[in-house]
Amino acid sequence: MKKIAAIIDDMFEDVEYTEPAKAFKAAGHNVVTIGLEKGKTGKGKKKNTPVTIDQAINEATIDDFDALLIPGGYSPDHLRAHDKPVEFVRDFVNSGKPVFLICHAAQLPITADVLKGRTLTGYKSIIQDIKNAGANFVDKEVVVDDNLVSSRHPGDMEAFIKKSIEKLNE
Repeated sequence: MKKIAAIIDDMFEDVEYTEPAKAFKAAGHNVVTIGLEKGKTGKGKKKNTPVTIDQAINEATIDDFDALLIPGGYSPDHLRAHDKPVEFVRDFVNSGKPVFLICHAAQLPITADVLKGRTLTGYKSIIQDIKNAGANFVDKEVVVDDNLVSSRHPGDMEAFIKKSIEKLNE
């Protein structure tokens, strides 16, 4: 069983958290939500899905987790305005542990400056941001580059979840 950190804030893309979290739990893994404030309830941007933060980012350490899920929506943009989430993501990517990115999720590792030379995908509105960060953008439903698993949008969810679970089982 792996312990997966899901870094999340208000206005996340509902299915980009709920579907992977459900699949990870069904596969026997534990998902812990990490956010700016423990106990705060964040809401999804489309369905207002409530998610309560299990652990504050200032109490989280990558040593406590085996993988990181970053749902898209507006959540990554909110989080990258704060130093601790950016540091957490930087440390996670650099650790070599699996990092699962979907849609706008790449905004956090872009701000963490850890994408130079990496290959990934993401939502069409951040393609230029990905390229400006020094990464190679590929327009595919799922891209695996070492410890990074990335997808473009909710329509890629099945492939994203499949590759993420494969990465957890390596």
